[in-house]
Amino acid sequence: MQRIGIYGGSFDPVHLGHLLVAQAAREELGLDRLCFVPAAQSPFKQATAPLDGRVRAQLLRLALAGKPWCEVDTQELERQGVSYTVDTVRAYRGRFPRAELLYLVGTDNVPALPKWREAEALARLVKFAAIPRPGEPAVAFPSPFTGTTLCGWPLGVSSSDIRARIKAGRPIGHLVPAPVAEAIRNNGLYL
Repeated sequence: MQRIGIYGGSFDPVHLGHLLVAQAAREELGLDRLCFVPAAQSPFKQATAPLDGRVRAQLLRLALAGKPWCEVDTQELERQGVSYTVDTVRAYRGRFPRAELLYLVGTDNVPALPKWREAEALARLVKFAAIPRPGEPAVAFPSPFTGTTLCGWPLGVSSSDIRARIKAGRPIGHLVPAPVAEAIRNNGLYL
């Protein structure tokens, strides 16, 4: 049975923490492939507009170059509007009816899963893999959700911190893959 990881998020911008999560998920979950799904607009971040989705997807492609087990799936960008996990998971279930689907989510989001759109349907469609955050304890999955918590390599970096560093004129080369840093610099992104 094929094991497919789905990693949704804003990826605004993608950073080394995202890549460490991807590697940990591949190793710990035995994933055959991991699909990064950039959100058009997160339902939890509607007050702020992310960078253009095409640009974020291109930065993801730069970050994932040379990782044939990873791919960028732009379905949420193509749907536009607010991105809901249940819609994305249904699309994967339709494309891969026999695969085991595992959705990656930050441990800070686990307690809120019952509040996600069509939560009960979502819990039936996919298992979850919680991504640990530095200094945060593992959390139990609320019923009816099931999943596991990755050990991984928690890295205290966030996209919002990176955007703030760029605006302040500080270096980001130690926080993002070199091609991503170069693309951000060359295109004047996040200024």
